[in-house]
Amino acid sequence: MAALLLGCWLVVAGSALASDRSTIKQALIKPTPQGYVLDADVDLVLNPTLEDALIRGINLHFLLKLELTRPRNWWFDEGIAEPVRKMRIYYHLLLRRYVVESGYTTQTAATLDEALALLGRVENWQVLERGALKTGQRYDARLRLRLDTAQLPKPLSIGAVTSDKWELVTPWYGWSFEAPALPASPPLP
Repeated sequence: MAALLLGCWLVVAGSALASDRSTIKQALIKPTPQGYVLDADVDLVLNPTLEDALIRGINLHFLLKLELTRPRNWWFDEGIAEPVRKMRIYYHLLLRRYVVESGYTTQTAATLDEALALLGRVENWQVLERGALKTGQRYDARLRLRLDTAQLPKPLSIGAVTSDKWELVTPWYGWSFEAPALPASPPLP
């Protein structure tokens, strides 16, 4: 009996792990003269339901959320910032190309793999202004990408609440860093 229960649990756990294959491979906060930017690499894998919806012309909206805190010994961690970047991917039926919108950038790709690679590449996303971090201070960061089911068409968003087929969320990717010094601001002309 115990072996049967263990077997059932392993099957359920294995299927849950197989459905959540999207991950954040790396992330880095870098200084610029204007403040701090984030570079990240996300490995996105769509399940068959999401792939089918995309091919049928349904827009898939994603939210990339960064949580930045400063650890404190005597109290809760200090929240520094929680910027969110909105991204979208859809299939343009007339062009027969995938369109990826990330921030203020729009790109097209011939294949779904190329489009997911474009969507997963985050470069120079301005997350903090000058002076938001103290040079040499230690900070903790967490990053996660998830499908924004609230942006699905209403008949689908109702079904998305009860079905894991409409769920895509990466595990939190966390790291710590010391705030580097900002480069000097360019002189005004």
